[in-house]
Amino acid sequence: MNLRLHTPVALLALPLIFTLTAGAADVLTTARAVDDHYNHLRSLKGAFTEIYQSAGVSRIESGTLWLKKPGRMRWEYLEPKAKLFLVDSENAYFYVRGEPQARKTSLKNVDDIRSPLRFLLGKTKLEKELDALSLAPDVAPLQPGNIVLRGIPKTMKDRISEVLLEVSSAHEIVRMVIEGTDGTSTEFRFSQIESDVPIADSFFRFQPPPGVSTIQDDQLAR
Repeated sequence: MNLRLHTPVALLALPLIFTLTAGAADVLTTARAVDDHYNHLRSLKGAFTEIYQSAGVSRIESGTLWLKKPGRMRWEYLEPKAKLFLVDSENAYFYVRGEPQARKTSLKNVDDIRSPLRFLLGKTKLEKELDALSLAPDVAPLQPGNIVLRGIPKTMKDRISEVLLEVSSAHEIVRMVIEGTDGTSTEFRFSQIESDVPIADSFFRFQPPPGVSTIQDDQLAR
């Protein structure tokens, strides 16, 4: 009797079980393809657009991003104001053109919203960087056919509640959305991506303009 009652229920549950299993497999397959792509890169260059939103505030900025292993990145903001955020694998620098001072801090003290991208500069493994990694079928990708992943960064949990990563068919991260615990949202869109471009190490050394001093900042935050 029990067998007759339970068997139809079990059969009805099979499609759900298969769907959940397939979804988990797709997450792992996508994550590992992204890992493999970035772990084979030595450098990267691309255009970026940054969209920041909070209660009553909206801001759009754009520029060019360079990444180079190990641990170096350079964000050159061009619009609407020229500014620089640079990481040389030991320190981070932030400078707005025209200001008399630039700020410098040790990487261990960096509390910057762009920091989640630093995992691409080492041995990439999304499963280790993001808790609760899953597909985000409720989020529409910018480009049809792209896959959107959702996760919670293991670091900066006090500031970041969730990260969305849009992955292209080439396994490149073309969009990253960072949801803040304070209700803010920062979205980065990447385009014109070039892999393994030659970039001199000196490009990641901060050279203050004439007359600009560099001050030590205990915590460099956005």
